[in-house]
Amino acid sequence: MIVSCWIELDLPSRTLKEKRRILKSALTRMRQRFNVAVAEMEFQNVAGTAAICLVTVNRNGRYARGVLEQAIAWLERERPDVVIVSCEFDVL
Repeated sequence: MIVSCWIELDLPSRTLKEKRRILKSALTRMRQRFNVAVAEMEFQNVAGTAAICLVTVNRNGRYARGVLEQAIAWLERERPDVVIVSCEFDVL
């Protein structure tokens, strides 16, 4: 099963350079720690907002969703300055 999670973020950045620094660090660490695919999907040219998508594949859909939920919890814990505005899961 393919499980994805679309997340909209409110970032503490005033410039695109600050935004990219915050996102690059967080997304790289999520990839390494949880073995998920992650990319910025929208708002690339808006300094204080980002939309990212996390994706993982596993035979067990419940397990795959759990991995994404752990990644989201990690983001909230490690980057309390980044606010998760919305989060939507999709299973294919």
